Amino acid sequence: MSIAASAPIALPEPSLETLPGLWRRSLLAWPDGREDRTSFVNWMQGPGLYLDLRQPDGAPDFSGVASLSDLRHEEIVWLARQEGFAGELVHEDGWFEWRRDIDFQPQAIYSDRGRLWIEGGTMVEEGKDIPYIEHWHREPVAGSPEWAARLEDRETGQKGAIARLGSLFMIARERYCETPAGLTLSECVEGAADIARARDFIDCEISQGAVTSAGWIVQRSSLPFREGKAVMPCLAAGILETADMDAKGRPFARRWEITDLRGEPLLDVTENGVTR
Repeated sequence: MSIAASAPIALPEPSLETLPGLWRRSLLAWPDGREDRTSFVNWMQGPGLYLDLRQPDGAPDFSGVASLSDLRHEEIVWLARQEGFAGELVHEDGWFEWRRDIDFQPQAIYSDRGRLWIEGGTMVEEGKDIPYIEHWHREPVAGSPEWAARLEDRETGQKGAIARLGSLFMIARERYCETPAGLTLSECVEGAADIARARDFIDCEISQGAVTSAGWIVQRSSLPFREGKAVMPCLAAGILETADMDAKGRPFARRWEITDLRGEPLLDVTENGVTR
């Protein structure tokens, strides 16, 4: 007796209502034939707000890096090739636009707009202002709890963002310094006056992690020394506190004002993916 393979679950037509979830990119293709199939790219879409982390293949060994001040020049050069964003997804006149509040790279001159459609089990994205094709795949993540927020550091004014989907989360913080206009981050790093300034340019966090019985643990980050660390979010009187570290690795509590909240925040931990 033969058993037919189960058909893949059909994806719904892309809309602001159906897109919340975690999406993994498998392909970036350009008209000239260039392709990227190896970069780690995850896009977490919450209710309205999103976070996105993109890391090229071939990362150096960061095992000896415990803080921003430990980063060496060759490590900074690789980190400057990363991309990542956080902001709001809008849908107007048939086009989706990923409006960026936070951008790991210096602000792009073009808007990030594209069409989305479904082909089998793949969501295809085609750029509007920049010609590209991306293939996206929905990851199996529980949809509850589902919430996201824009943040502002109460002391520095830096923008932040956070989103949670089931037992996964993402969190972002913009860099404190300005980057020179019209340059890539790699160019900013190469032209930095000294290594301290190069580290300042890199100091933009976009992290993804898991909500576990041990806490909110960072698993991937644009800042490698954040990986394995607990975020420990705590909400009181409208202020969100998260665990952070300064440039020398000394821990401190960052206090965020919630400037835009979508959904109901749930900060507890889970055991085996089940909320306690």
